Amino acid sequence: MNKRNVLKAKLDIIFKKLFTENIGLLIDLLSSLLEIPIESIKNVNIKNSEILPDSIEGKFVKMDINMEVDGKLINIEMQYGKDYNYRERTLFYWSKLYSGELKSGEGFEDLKQSICINIVNFPIFDCREYHSHFTVMEKNRHEVLTDKCAIHFFELGKISKNANKHNKKELWLQLIDAETEEEFEMLNQSGIAPIQEAVYVIYQMSEDEKIQEAARMREKALHIEVTNMRGARQEGLQEGIQKGIQKGRQEGRQEGRQEGITETALKMLKKGFALQDVKEITGLTGEDLEDLIVN
Repeated sequence: MNKRNVLKAKLDIIFKKLFTENIGLLIDLLSSLLEIPIESIKNVNIKNSEILPDSIEGKFVKMDINMEVDGKLINIEMQYGKDYNYRERTLFYWSKLYSGELKSGEGFEDLKQSICINIVNFPIFDCREYHSHFTVMEKNRHEVLTDKCAIHFFELGKISKNANKHNKKELWLQLIDAETEEEFEMLNQSGIAPIQEAVYVIYQMSEDEKIQEAARMREKALHIEVTNMRGARQEGLQEGIQKGIQKGRQEGRQEGRQEGITETALKMLKKGFALQDVKEITGLTGEDLEDLIVN
């Protein structure tokens, strides 16, 4: 039997199509990720359900789902390619979400609880947990300043590969992360109706040639974006190294060159660069980098 060429729900255009065209699935996803009773979700108003043709090939187009849910503002974004400034970007989008609804003449008490949900296809925090929930609180007392700020991150790479029918949150994230028919069939065997329905919808979309082509074009655009960003960052880092080398030459000391390289390596490590990328760009050995991390 021929295997299906199954579309990936973690590709942002497929993610958005799946959940904006199937409101029941979106409600179940929200209930699972935010850990709120599904029956408590009464009204979902999606504000940007359209997927414009010219956005498919747009490298920097944001394929988020912006909605109002029972008086709360919620934005879900599926981030497929790595973004080194994603934390700052998310905080910026949250601030826009929070302040953007306040109309002229309204008071600050009218600001609504605003929740950003980020599902990311790359590591972003140095922890084992796949779910990180941020709010605004006092540093020492841990007193929450307001319940109107909530930012969630779900890291797909930290999800277990074994389907657990008693954990719907993980099942949803496994479905979003799935890339093969075998993975989808494993989830289909969970017996959880919304998950089975989502698998069926993914299969149906995978049979549509127009959707397949749109997914191919979108993935290509995102690949070009990531490649260009990586190239620009490497070019900038190489420039920084050269400045360090030049500094050493001007001062007549080898220490200047080494300081420039070491400083660049530290900045890359703090930004979350992979060790292999740091080694290639700086020329440092794995042992050198281990010393930097330890110290």
